[in-house]
Amino acid sequence: MTISDAQLAREKNIRIEQVPLLRRSRGATNETLQGLPDAAIRRALRRLNHPDLPNARRLFRLEQERGDDGTVPANAQGTALDRMRARLGIAEPPAAQTAGVPTGPAAEGFAAGPTPTAGMQLTQWEWLGPGNIGGRTRGIVIHPEDPLRMWAASAGGGVWHTGDGGRKWAPVDDFLGNLACSCLTVDPAAPTTIYVGTGEGFSNADALRGNGVFRTTDGANWAPITATRTADFRAVTRIAVSRTGEVVLAATTTGLFRCSDSERKHWTQVLDVPLGIVLFDPTDDQRAVAGALDAGAAFVSSDGGRTWQTATHESKPWSGRVELAYAAKDPAIVYASVQMTSGRIWRSTDGGRTYRLRRTLDSSGQVADYLGDQGWYGNAVWAGDPTDANLVVLGGVDLWRSTDGGDHITEISTWWHPRSVHADHHAIVSHPSYDGTANRTVLFGNDGGVFMAQDLSRTGTEPEPPFVEGWTELDNNYGVTQFFSGAGNRITGKIIGGAQDNGTLCFDPALGAEGWQQIFGGDGGWCASDPDDPDVFYGEYVFLNIHRNTDGGTSDDTDGDRYISGQFWNETIREWDWKPLPFHIPDAKNNQALFIAPFALDPNNADRLLAGGLSLWRTNNAKEPNTPSSGPTWQAIKPSAGSKISALAVTPGDSDLIWVGHVNGMLFRTTNGTAATPSWARVGVTGPDRLRPSRYCTCVTVDPRDPETVFVAFGGFEADNLWVTHDGGARWSRLAETLPDVPIRAVAIHPRRTELLYCGTEVGLYASEDRGVTWSATNEGPANCSVDQLFWMDETLVSATHGRGMFRIDLSTV
Repeated sequence: MTISDAQLAREKNIRIEQVPLLRRSRGATNETLQGLPDAAIRRALRRLNHPDLPNARRLFRLEQERGDDGTVPANAQGTALDRMRARLGIAEPPAAQTAGVPTGPAAEGFAAGPTPTAGMQLTQWEWLGPGNIGGRTRGIVIHPEDPLRMWAASAGGGVWHTGDGGRKWAPVDDFLGNLACSCLTVDPAAPTTIYVGTGEGFSNADALRGNGVFRTTDGANWAPITATRTADFRAVTRIAVSRTGEVVLAATTTGLFRCSDSERKHWTQVLDVPLGIVLFDPTDDQRAVAGALDAGAAFVSSDGGRTWQTATHESKPWSGRVELAYAAKDPAIVYASVQMTSGRIWRSTDGGRTYRLRRTLDSSGQVADYLGDQGWYGNAVWAGDPTDANLVVLGGVDLWRSTDGGDHITEISTWWHPRSVHADHHAIVSHPSYDGTANRTVLFGNDGGVFMAQDLSRTGTEPEPPFVEGWTELDNNYGVTQFFSGAGNRITGKIIGGAQDNGTLCFDPALGAEGWQQIFGGDGGWCASDPDDPDVFYGEYVFLNIHRNTDGGTSDDTDGDRYISGQFWNETIREWDWKPLPFHIPDAKNNQALFIAPFALDPNNADRLLAGGLSLWRTNNAKEPNTPSSGPTWQAIKPSAGSKISALAVTPGDSDLIWVGHVNGMLFRTTNGTAATPSWARVGVTGPDRLRPSRYCTCVTVDPRDPETVFVAFGGFEADNLWVTHDGGARWSRLAETLPDVPIRAVAIHPRRTELLYCGTEVGLYASEDRGVTWSATNEGPANCSVDQLFWMDETLVSATHGRGMFRIDLSTV
């Protein structure tokens, strides 16, 4: 039954004008929205205030990557590791092998030292998961002769492999672990030869963490293609290999590049338009098509990709990203999913030279908003049925199916239901034996990992949503969750983490790596755990919107009443509102904070929280009960310095001594932080031993036994990203001479042996046994990806990584 806007508004107690906004934003129909729980409706309305979250995430990460000159160098990570090898005199070793969760020197590829540093050994790291959450996956390939073997490209955790059809995954090579892997392609002529493109270019921001194209010839050992380690390949969006394996085409954010020599040494640019996709005709190596990343255009080649012509199309102009798919039954038919406002379908019947608009109607007869408001981010199209050229699957926020070539489309997944498929789709891949009759298996890569439809014809066929029939989640040990932060309770052993795309998650040791559960939706951010009350955890949604959990991390937010930063659901006006002062944080209300903004629980007073926006905010009653008009009270205790706060620390044992770092590198200190109006002094700005970086301050760590000793870390691919003072900030010295020139995101001091330091960097974790004078020659685990936060649970060190989930190591016997 068709649900009108007015009906839906009455049923969900929202305003009628909010209905089309929700429908367009979430790429859904009214019927799907009708089934959405009230709490999820409210979260979706909340998201309308932040319409460009994927791009905001990218810009936030980019801010931490910039150097003093505001730029990120091409091939920054590869260059940093090369410099470190040169400094240490370490020769290039063989590539790492596929072996569970890779940790330490063997996986990194450096020569391993005989003695573990600061008590850490390869076998001591324990992976905590999540093994059931997954993360953004932009590429999937299946071995054509052994379909139980599959590879997946994760945006933050490298390439993963399964040999049993997805029942269990493992990373293939930790050298790739620090890279945003954006696409995978198998050589049709040599199935164990696989190419992976790095650098996620589907964004309006600069490409991040790209290092060109990598290749394996045995499915396990990977090596970079040296000729692609240039600025032109900093974000490789798609790779196509001809049927003979002779020609490789690489679509990047700078254009299209072609290579025809077997060693892949010589690449020629053949298009100068940023591209999101390139495909060879599955039956003819001379024919190929390509789609623009943001220019609203498609291109076609008839000479093996040497030259290209712009395709034409009827009706309205195109805009935004263009995704393409050949029809397996008849490659003369090419489908185009064009971003436009919220998605439209065109079809070509001449191999991609000309396109005609399809109606793209949903079940109510209206034009379907199947891409939602982020077709530049999640946009996929599939036409791989060899028996039916009219069978099309579209991926946006949800998945849609058409049986008439795109004139009519129906939803087949429901993003909000736990038995269906995660939102935001990037890859759709047929099983090698897919024949449209006996085998109709298709795999999907999205922001929640890898999912499978065992029989596409029977999947999502319910008469009304939610569409859960036929879906199987394959995130079994697929540990690619991107955490920003974490916190743990030493009494219960529970840990929470703020994850990109997947909210605030809770680990219960009784449930293990496969038992993580969400306790707050949306993007997760910074976290804190009440040391005295195991039931109380703190997390945040974007832009400093802090929430509180009081049931020990056992349930999700169903009523929208957990915010303690002042936002609440106003039943009277039927939208999100803010409490009066002093019960809200103005910087949170006005988005005057970082996308993921720092906050900290005072280690000396569990009732006191500090939160950083443009100003520094304090509440002394963090556990005050919430009502629509009251709750914790907030006060600005540090005025704006013109740059957002990016790091803060309260000294253990002295709540008056507080340190605050900023995006532009400024560092402030107060010695009367509990006063009504503390006095602040900027430190490290004068004298020969001053603090020199003028870039993102990522971390401030105070020595628990010596409050005058403070470590400060910075972002950017620079050589001076870690500094220390031993006199409260008067004089500073560098500590990063033997660390790679990459962003340093976390510093931890052993609680008992304070000469032992642990440093989380963009490329893994490093350790020191002499207070940071010298550092381990290689990353000491847990994985060669970004370690965003380090925190202690007694003398167990927990590492929250941005791409490999969480790890811990017991250092009590050091």
